[in-house]
Amino acid sequence: MNSIYVDFHNTDPVGRVRLNTIGSIKDLNRQGTILQNGLAVRLYCEEFEVTGTVEFSSEEHIWTARYRWEDRKAISNAAEEP
Repeated sequence: MNSIYVDFHNTDPVGRVRLNTIGSIKDLNRQGTILQNGLAVRLYCEEFEVTGTVEFSSEEHIWTARYRWEDRKAISNAAEEP
């Protein structure tokens, strides 16, 4: 499953996260990901990760991903000391 860095504050009017940030584009290019409707992806930021489904926004003409915020998981930082 492809992992895509996202800004969870960058959502469209229906709540899908936009995949148009520099971090998203870098991950997509590095992995050679070809986006298509229905593609399952791992969405992540510094603190959380969640599984999402890619959808094209015909209103904004960009790729987005639908996800359920309540399914997010905290990312633990192994480098931090207890």
